[in-house]
Amino acid sequence: MKITWFGHSAFRLDFAGKAVLIDPFFTGNPAFEGDKAKITEGISHVLLTHGHGDHVGDTVDIAKNTGAKVVTNFELCMYLAKQGVQNFDPMNTGGTTDQGGFSVTLVRADHSSGLVEMDVNFPLGSANGIVVKAPGEPTVYHMGDTDIFGDMALIAEIHQPDVVIVPIGDRFTMGPEVAALAVERYFGGAKAAIPCHYASFPPLVPNADRFVAALDGKSIQVVVPHKTVGVTVQK
Repeated sequence: MKITWFGHSAFRLDFAGKAVLIDPFFTGNPAFEGDKAKITEGISHVLLTHGHGDHVGDTVDIAKNTGAKVVTNFELCMYLAKQGVQNFDPMNTGGTTDQGGFSVTLVRADHSSGLVEMDVNFPLGSANGIVVKAPGEPTVYHMGDTDIFGDMALIAEIHQPDVVIVPIGDRFTMGPEVAALAVERYFGGAKAAIPCHYASFPPLVPNADRFVAALDGKSIQVVVPHKTVGVTVQK
C-alpha cells in the first residue's frame, strides 16, 4: 500500500488497484502542495471523517469530476447530496460497508462536526475515525480529529490496525504528547504511526518534532512523510 499525505489531514491510499482519498482538503489549505487534477486521477472513493470544512474540502468538486463514491456519516452524505454529489454511501458509527475490494468502518472520535452557512452553524452528524481494510493489505486507521479516549483500546482490539494516522496539532485535537500516549498505550502493535493535522494553520503545532520525540525508543515506528511523496507500508 502506498500512503500519500497532502498536508493537514488529507491522504491518498493506493492499494490493490484502488485509489482512495481521505479528507481531501486542497483548496484553501495553506499546507497543500501539488496538482489537484493529478492527485485525484483514478480516484474511486472519497472517505470523510466529519463535516468540518478543512476535512470535507474539495469533496463536491472531486465527486462531480471523477464520479468517486463519497463514504461518510448519514447526515453529511445527505448534505453533500444536496450540493450535487450523486454517488454516495451513508454510514454511522460502528458500521462497516463493503466498497468492492475493501471495507470501511466508522469508529468513534471525540470532536464536533458541522458547517457554517449564512452565519448559521448546523451539525452534520458525528465525528468519526475511519478504518480501511483490504485482503492482503495493511489495515489503516485514520483517527480523524479527536482527543485520546479509553475506547481506543477496543478499536485496537477489534481492528488491529497496522497503520495509525494521528492528529497531533493541538487546540482542536490532541497535542503531540497526548497523541504519542494514545499511540503507545493503545496501538503499540501497529507497524507505523503517521502524524497529521499540524503545520497548516498558525494555531496548530508547526512540526512533528515533539510527537517524534515522545515516541523515541518505543516499539512503533513514526513515519513523517514529505508532502505529496508517498510512503509504502507492507502488511
